[in-house]
Amino acid sequence: MDDINITGLAIEPAENVTRILTREEQMREEHRKLHELHKGHESMHAEMLIILMVTMIVAQIVLLEWKRRHFKSFQVVTSLALWLIPFIMSIRMSYWRFIVFWTLFSLITGLVVRKALEKPLQGSTPRLVYKWFYFIYKLTYVLGIVGYFIMVAAFFGVSVVFNVNPAVWMDYGLIIMYYGLYFGVLGQDIAEICASKMAAHLGYYTPQGMPTRSLDKNICAVCGNKLLVNAGEEGIIESTFQLTCDHTFHEFCIRGWCIVGKKQTCPYCKEKVDLKRMFRNPWEKPHVLYGQLLDWLRWFVAWGPIIMSIIQFINYILGLK
Repeated sequence: MDDINITGLAIEPAENVTRILTREEQMREEHRKLHELHKGHESMHAEMLIILMVTMIVAQIVLLEWKRRHFKSFQVVTSLALWLIPFIMSIRMSYWRFIVFWTLFSLITGLVVRKALEKPLQGSTPRLVYKWFYFIYKLTYVLGIVGYFIMVAAFFGVSVVFNVNPAVWMDYGLIIMYYGLYFGVLGQDIAEICASKMAAHLGYYTPQGMPTRSLDKNICAVCGNKLLVNAGEEGIIESTFQLTCDHTFHEFCIRGWCIVGKKQTCPYCKEKVDLKRMFRNPWEKPHVLYGQLLDWLRWFVAWGPIIMSIIQFINYILGLK
């Protein structure tokens, strides 16, 4: 009887025999198929690597030359790319949370920019503009730090204490840090444009050449309003800051000009500002470093996707996979 059963199993059709693969076996099989698919493509991969390196180098040279020769157009195109590309990618990937925050930021910032570009410029507008962008600057600074520490905590397993999967903390930390960095970069670019336009409309600043109006000693060249106290005196509402060129400004205005507007020259005579002298407090120096970090990240956010799209298009034209 046992022999009959064994014989029956032996002659059972193969299509009726099912084999259950474990997850590890499935991954091994997928890896084998991927290896077979790309077998003999070593030369093609080398070509793709060369195209990647050459395109990155050429793009960097072109962008640097463009920025040096035509800074204004470079600034405008970079800001537009920085503003639109993440939004378009979020629509394609249905990242609705980012779309909501992006829309709110764009609406409020659009109203602020509209006031900054008005002619004639109202006396209260510069301070309003700097307050908004300084708020964005500090908010994004905090978000970047919070997101970073959440990711570090997840890496060291702190989330396990709260019975949370470390991957969840890592995802939220990355999202928060990205929001901080992205809106920080975008806010700084728009603030820089507004700072130049407002100062030029007031007549105390021109991108090239000397100012069109003479500056009175008791007038701030950034906002055009009167100074409340003399330099060195402690102000009740706001103090006055004097640069090494002897021109004086509202402390909040010159900080907004240097930090938010990314200007490192006097708004009136264009003499270089000594940032170390302005930010003597050690707690304020990280803000300057954070501003430099945003400058470095701008290239990756605005131009990174464009350059990678160009590389993919070149590979497609050459038939490389």
